[in-house]
Amino acid sequence: QVQLVESGGGLVQAGGSLRLSCAGSGRTFGWDTMGWFRQAPGKEREFVAHISWRGDTDYADSVKGRFTISRDNGKNTVYLQMNSLKPEDTAVYYCAADASGRRVGVPSAYDYWGQGTQVTVSS
Repeated sequence: QVQLVESGGGLVQAGGSLRLSCAGSGRTFGWDTMGWFRQAPGKEREFVAHISWRGDTDYADSVKGRFTISRDNGKNTVYLQMNSLKPEDTAVYYCAADASGRRVGVPSAYDYWGQGTQVTVSS
């Protein structure tokens, strides 16, 4: 059974930091593009960041300079370091894997999804 399991979410004050982790199991994700998306109440799921198998990264403009995506293929894990958090970063954050290895920042391109982890930033 293929699974992606996120962890590390929680409640933090504005200006604070959180580090999300996403552990994969059931297959090797080393050749996949791994992405983070988020969804706030009443809004569509939106792209946050992704990282290719060789480490190329892209970020949404809203998080550029504040968030950093990284991966450890030996652990089948991807991370999202979030600094200088703002109340508008509040959302459920989802990890996803694109088995084709493309760098396309749309949810429909991704094949596997985690269950999500809540991030709440208070003002």
